[in-house]
Amino acid sequence: MSRPFIQSRPEIETEASETVLNMGPQHPSTHGVLRVVLKLDGEIVTDLDCDMGYLHRGAEKIFENRLYPMIPPYFDRLDYIAAVSNGLLYVETVEKAMNLEIPPRAQYLRVILTELNRLSSHLLWLATHALDIGAFTVFLWSFREREEILKIFEDFFGARLTCHAFRIGGMSYDAYPEFKSAVMALMDIFPKRLEEYETMLNENRIWLSRTVGVGIISGADAIDLGLTGPPLRASGVDFDVRKAHPYECYADLKFDIPLGDSGDTFDRYLVRMEEMRQSRRIIIQALEKLPDGPVMAKVAKVIKPPAGEIYHSVESPKGELGLFLVSDGTTKPVRLRMRPACFVNLQSLKKMAVGSLVADVVAIIGSLDIVLGEIDR
Repeated sequence: MSRPFIQSRPEIETEASETVLNMGPQHPSTHGVLRVVLKLDGEIVTDLDCDMGYLHRGAEKIFENRLYPMIPPYFDRLDYIAAVSNGLLYVETVEKAMNLEIPPRAQYLRVILTELNRLSSHLLWLATHALDIGAFTVFLWSFREREEILKIFEDFFGARLTCHAFRIGGMSYDAYPEFKSAVMALMDIFPKRLEEYETMLNENRIWLSRTVGVGIISGADAIDLGLTGPPLRASGVDFDVRKAHPYECYADLKFDIPLGDSGDTFDRYLVRMEEMRQSRRIIIQALEKLPDGPVMAKVAKVIKPPAGEIYHSVESPKGELGLFLVSDGTTKPVRLRMRPACFVNLQSLKKMAVGSLVADVVAIIGSLDIVLGEIDR
C-alpha cells in the first residue's frame, strides 16, 4: 500500500503532455541525498514526491543500545550544521527526566554557544541558498563570518563542526580565558556584515525575481503541515520554542520574534536575516549577565533516569527539535524518538512547489534549509 507523501518507489501517472523528472539524489541543490520526483507539464510542476532514506543510519535504534553518557556524540552528527543545538536537546531531555538543577553559569554559556551555532547555521544556509540562485559573492562573504564562529568553537570544544558541547548536568569545562573578548569582537563587526549581505541581495532584481512570490504557503497551511522555525514564522505565525516554552536562561533575556507577511521564499530569507540580529542581541545580553560559579551540577557517576516517559523540545536553527524519552530506570533508554524539524518541514515542499517552475523548486528547497542527516537519521 502506497504512502500519501513518502514512498520508496514513487509511481506518478502522467498524461501524454507530461514528463517525470528525477531531481537528485545526487544533486547539489537538494542539500543532501534527497530524491525529488517531479511531474512536469513543460516547465511547470504539476506534482512531486520526495524519496528519502539514502542516508539512513538507524540512529534511534543505536540510542537504545548505548549508556546515557555515550549518546551525545550521535546527536552531533544528525543535523551536523547545528550540532550544538542537537546536543543541547539531548542533555536537557535527560536532565528534565532526572529533575536536575543546572548551574546558572552553565545555562548562560549554553545559550551563548547555541546562539553562535544558530548564526553559523544561518550563515551556511545563506551561502548555499544564494549559491543555488546564482549569487556567488554572498557565498564567500558568509563563510568569512562563519569561519570566525568556527574558530571560537575550535578553541572551546576542540572541534569545528560536530562539537560535543555539553554534558548531562552542565558542561565538562568552563570557557577559555579569551572567550568573552573573542565573541564580543565578532558581535561588534556582525551588523556591518549583515548590511553587506542585504546590500547585495535586497534590491537585486535577479534575487527578487527568484524569491518574491515563489513558494507561497499560508499560515493556516503551515500550521496544518506542522511547519516550525523560520518557514512557519515567515507565514506570519508567531511561534518560537524559546518564547513559548522557555528553557535555560531565555526567560531572562530580551529578544523579538521576526515574522513575515507573504510566506514566500523572500520572506523566509528576511526572517532568517532578522533572526541573526536577534541572536546577536541574545549573545550580548548573555555575555553581560554571565555569572560566576560552577558549570557542572552534582550528578551520579551512573546515569539512571527514573522510569517514565518525557518529551522536550528546543528551537533549533531549522525549527522545533523534539525528543521523546522512555526510561525503565536502567542505564540505557528504552526509546529515544526524535521530532526532527527538517523532516517535518520537508512535507510542505509539495504545497509550495506545485504550480511553480522547475527552477523555483531549487529556490524553495533552499528556503526550507534542510539537512538530510537529520531527515534520514
